[in-house]
Order: sequence, then C-alpha cells, then structure tokens
Amino acid sequence: MENAVELNGVTHIYVTEQRASLVLNYISFTVKSGEFVSLIGPSGCGKTTLLSIIAGLIKPTEGIVKVADAEVKRPTERIGYMLQQDYLFPWRTIWSNAMIGLELLGRKSLEEKQYVEHLLEEMGLASYKDFMPSQLSGGMRQRVALVRTLATKPDILLLDEPFSALDYQTKLQLEDLVVDTLRAHQKTAVLVTHDISEAIAMSDRIIVLEPNPGQVRQTFDIPDDIRTRLPLDAREHTSFQPLFRKIWNEFEAMERKGGGKV
Repeated sequence: MENAVELNGVTHIYVTEQRASLVLNYISFTVKSGEFVSLIGPSGCGKTTLLSIIAGLIKPTEGIVKVADAEVKRPTERIGYMLQQDYLFPWRTIWSNAMIGLELLGRKSLEEKQYVEHLLEEMGLASYKDFMPSQLSGGMRQRVALVRTLATKPDILLLDEPFSALDYQTKLQLEDLVVDTLRAHQKTAVLVTHDISEAIAMSDRIIVLEPNPGQVRQTFDIPDDIRTRLPLDAREHTSFQPLFRKIWNEFEAMERKGGGKV
C-alpha cells in the first residue's frame, strides 16, 4: 500500500519579537493510502500546527512533507480540511455552501453538481438544501461542512477536532457517519483530537505526541476487532478499555514529567 502522506524530520519554530519557541521537533511518520490516523497529545504538543503543515498552510522550519510523493509547498486540491467550526456562510443556502469549494476551483459541471446532490443524500441533508445555516442544528451544520469538504474529491481529509463543540449524542452519531462515509469513498484521513476514546474508535492507528517540544512519543496500531467496527460498536468491544488504559498511561507519564494534561 502506497504512502498518502509522508513527514520527514518536520521541525517548526515560532519566532516573535520576544523569543523563538520550538513547537515541533523532528517529526517523521507516514500515513498509508486509505488509512485513518489520529494525532493525540496534551495541549501544546503542536497537533494543529502539524495539521496545518500537512495542509500546506504553514511551511515548516525544517523537514519535508509529501503527499503522494510530491512535496507540499502550498495548499493543494488533494487535501480537504475540516475544522472544529463549520464556517458556513450565513447568507447562503445549504446547497450554495456545499458548492463553495467547487465554485472557487471553477468546477461547476453537471457531474460535479450531481456528486454534491449524492453527498447531501448520503448525509441525510437532501431535503434541507434550500435551508439557511441558522435553520440547522450544530450536527447538521457539521454534516454540511463534511459535504463541502468531500465535494471537491480530495484524496486526503484533515480533521481538526470536528466534533468537539457538539453534544455527546450528536458527536457519537457523527463519528459513525464520518467513518462510514470515508470508508465508502476510500479516503485517507488524519484526525486531531483531545479525546482518547474518539481516537481509538475511529482510527486504524494512533500517534501520541508529547509536548515541549512536540514530538512523537508512541504509536498504537488499533486491533482489527476494534477498527473494523463503526465507532459506537467499537466502544463496546472488550478490548477497547484495555487499549484506552495503555494510552491513558502514556498521558499520565507525560503529566508526571510536567508535560501537561489532555
């Protein structure tokens, strides 16, 4: 299986007038095509910075990021980025919001529009396409954001805590929907989350980052009996809690070292 994403020696320093801060220190890992990888770690370990570097929004101080063997130097159509906030334009309909990416790319063919229609149907949003964002719940708005992200057919999705602002029931429902959708469309995904349970339930592999500076501490492969299930069912499997405890122990060890909390 080929690498969809490859990081080699990624280091990043934030420089201000007062000081220079080493945020990421020589991070290297790969994400296989079709794989779902989660990045977790205490606050301040550089998870979101790392995601922005993969997206081409930030140039690393050192190191190389490759997507499908091509170095990432700027944002690319191959990568879709879904954020914690849905950022829907309140003056545009759900349909119009879902089409924004395609409009910006100048891709508004009948085939493209039919694909957006199909995605809205998959997400249970077809009957809401003429609604305004203010008329939808938070979970439905995030589904619109997912449609907007998928509409341009990116190979890789970057997910920056997309469920953290939602109530627990909606969050669990969306986890199932996202995993099921990404599997059906054979997408590669990298998720940033503070939620260990979410990472285990959704991922094929978890990369634990430690802070000060951010670097890879440990990697956990999710066993088949968890990762082949949808997230809600995965949480109920007998091997889920022991794995949670192993990862939790890594966080406790970091806290003892003064590495902060989740």
